Amino acid sequence: MAGGGSSLTLPALIFIGLDSAAANGTNRVGILVQSILATLSYRHEKVSALEKSLKLAAFTIPGAILGALVAVNISNEWFDRILGIVMIGIIITMLIPRNKRSGEALAERNSWLVYPAMLAVGFYGGFIQVGVGFLIMAALYHLTRMNLVYVNMHKMFLTMVFTIPALIIFIWTGNVDWVLGLTLAAGNGLGGWWAARYSVRGGERVIRRIMVVAIFIIALKLLGVF
Repeated sequence: MAGGGSSLTLPALIFIGLDSAAANGTNRVGILVQSILATLSYRHEKVSALEKSLKLAAFTIPGAILGALVAVNISNEWFDRILGIVMIGIIITMLIPRNKRSGEALAERNSWLVYPAMLAVGFYGGFIQVGVGFLIMAALYHLTRMNLVYVNMHKMFLTMVFTIPALIIFIWTGNVDWVLGLTLAAGNGLGGWWAARYSVRGGERVIRRIMVVAIFIIALKLLGVF
């Protein structure tokens, strides 16, 4: 619903024994299922703009492929350090007060900058995934002034698309634990379907508070504080 689910699931996979690359790849199984069901849920709620989604998604694919190739070749130590720093950054962004306007009254605009932004988003998503939803939402909202409900819908569609080539690379390099991945996918899929419906109706304050605490503890562990 709010983005940032991988900031909980990816470290959880690392903490139960997977190395960083395997955790990263296994997490993508859940992400793909979640994104598919969330996208279908938005369509069920009559929130869809397929042509725009496809155009944006096309720019994420090259970046995602490159990001995934980097991810499977980086050391566990460096990946954990980068992940820890990213998660601290996510906490900071989550604590910044959000504009409460729904975006309904804003005039949508076109900006060519959104396409290179999607290329960068694809690279980040292919590499580390954690927090990519926040980046997509920030890019689409600030560069296009798009309705926030549609921003969230595009976020799920884009994630679904660029996760496919990234997951293929992780599978190809043997970095997916299918038992854990499919188990995670069951929870992610259920959450993705209902969260998409709930986000249309609004509300995420409690989840954001819980995630701030959980992410902070996980980030400190990844950085070796305890």
